[in-house]
Amino acid sequence: MSSPETAAPMSGERALRLVGLGALIGIPAALAAALFLTAVHELEHWLWVDLPEHLGSAGPPWYLVVGLPLAGAAIVLAARMLLPGDGGHEPLGGIAVAPTPISHAPGVVLAAIGSLAFGAVLGPEAPLFALGSIVGLVAARCARLGEADGRVLSTAGTFSAISALFGGPVAAAMLLLEAGVGMGALLIPVLIPGLVAASIGYLIFLGIGDWGGLEATTLSVPGLPVYDGVHLRDLVVAVAVGVLLALLTELVRRLAARVAGPGRARLGMPLTLLLGALAIGVVALVADGLGTSSQDVLFSGQASLPSLVGEDSARIVIVLLAAKALAYAVCLGCGFRGGPVFPAIFLGVAVAMLAAIAFDMSPTLAVAVGTAAGMTAMTRLILASLIIAALLVGTAGVEAVPVAALAAVAAWLTMAAIDARFSVRSAA
Repeated sequence: MSSPETAAPMSGERALRLVGLGALIGIPAALAAALFLTAVHELEHWLWVDLPEHLGSAGPPWYLVVGLPLAGAAIVLAARMLLPGDGGHEPLGGIAVAPTPISHAPGVVLAAIGSLAFGAVLGPEAPLFALGSIVGLVAARCARLGEADGRVLSTAGTFSAISALFGGPVAAAMLLLEAGVGMGALLIPVLIPGLVAASIGYLIFLGIGDWGGLEATTLSVPGLPVYDGVHLRDLVVAVAVGVLLALLTELVRRLAARVAGPGRARLGMPLTLLLGALAIGVVALVADGLGTSSQDVLFSGQASLPSLVGEDSARIVIVLLAAKALAYAVCLGCGFRGGPVFPAIFLGVAVAMLAAIAFDMSPTLAVAVGTAAGMTAMTRLILASLIIAALLVGTAGVEAVPVAALAAVAAWLTMAAIDARFSVRSAA
């Protein structure tokens, strides 16, 4: 996050210049994000839809389910070993909004494409953060700005790039606010150019429309029924879902940490990455044999949310939940590059759907509760998680948002309790 000196009070000419540059940055940052998402979408479609069709198969055959993640891991390995920047931010570290050096751009893009298009269970938000940041730093260099102003523009570019992915400038701004909450009022000068850039970037995404499959990259669940009338049972279930998701997230993080720590130390990064790719392919095949789709196990989970919400078999949801959680943990720890948010949302909705199936509850409530609790458990960002949950359910789930807030708080408190207990044990 930006330093306090970055957010020094702005007034007069400096403020106008940074806001104006923020507006200008919004356009190239959004276009860079659109090009990246289009490239990932088109390559993913060619690898997992067109290629199987050319091979005479209705869906990806087993050797592609295993082989494509391995091929992607080889690309990620090349990006991390041959290009500056180690392929970008480590996904196990959570959301990072620190400026990304311009020289890291090729490695970030190549590693992200090798991860996301080839089936890794990670989201696109981390490379978009990096790309937006790089656009901001390029603009700052062209304008010959100092380091502090360069960081402001880096942040503005970041939030322009992710504004459409997270439903517009409001969610992007809330991510910024929560990530930098310790800066207090000093954060406002950074927020203003970022809001302008995010608004411009979102308008660019809206203007482009579904060009290049951009609509497929946004988080959405169409056709949700209206949720009206909150019951006491819903509140109890929401709290239980929040607690369960916190426990599940902790298991995922601990497994990922073991893969990233002792596993990588023993095997080395290249072998850990390749074995991790093999592992997620095998997990996807096993889940496919148990009645789910391998495509729902692989990838971030964005495209699979509608089918998950429409599932009425608890057994299928349990299989999908277990397989996705395992593949997610492996991808977080083995060396792939991407973001942690979208798979966490998928796991959250899956847990909430089990409750919806068991108690005949509204799937709209399950989406709101699962999204808020899942993202909170992974990122510890309550308000941003709640806004994204509200945007996801739309007008059909207005009354579900207060229930989702309870789930998010329950997840946050449970994670805080786990952290406190872990700290006590470490101190002892």
